[in-house]
Amino acid sequence: MVRIAVIDDHESVRMGLRAVCESAGHTVAHSASTVEEFLEQADGVPCDVVVLDLNLGDGSNITDNVRAVHGSGSAVLIHSIADRVASVREALAAGAAGVIPKSAPTDAVVAAIETVASGEALNNLEWASAIDADGDFSRAQLGRRERDVLHLYASGLPMKDVAVQLGIAQSTVKEYLDRIRGKYVDLGRPAPTKVDLLRRAVEDGILPELNTGDDS
Repeated sequence: MVRIAVIDDHESVRMGLRAVCESAGHTVAHSASTVEEFLEQADGVPCDVVVLDLNLGDGSNITDNVRAVHGSGSAVLIHSIADRVASVREALAAGAAGVIPKSAPTDAVVAAIETVASGEALNNLEWASAIDADGDFSRAQLGRRERDVLHLYASGLPMKDVAVQLGIAQSTVKEYLDRIRGKYVDLGRPAPTKVDLLRRAVEDGILPELNTGDDS
């Protein structure tokens, strides 16, 4: 069971998401029209996932909203209309775990919530489109071996298995990962966790943009 909060300035959307989530066996702990209202309701107790409207009617901006919710200890799933890719890109840069369009079927919304709650990155078309739409997006300049290490590690292999596949020491794998993380920090795109590294690998074209189920 996932503990969820919904932040949207339209009551009908909040009510609809509550019904969908609760019918799937999850709990909607909070329903709010602003981030400030949510933080007051939560009172320091994080939810697993906060489903956050991309543009609230209180004049707040998406970067501040995502950072405030993320800072409360909750993962952030953006709930967006499909044509706002610049704002989606901003939300992802601020730390959102993914985006699901408001036009998505209810089972896709629930699946997205469950994916984010599990700590995985939501690697979908909306995410890829937001990245592709930003021509100024600064990609990390990684060497061939760094790209190989990132590809294998971000795909899910532990460091020891990456070392075996590449024929190098596990300590060397760690050195490469430290170097890769340093490069992303320098670009203002920090990747402290394995999920963050997965996101960076997708963003930079090191891993496929979509989960197609094809491992070839």
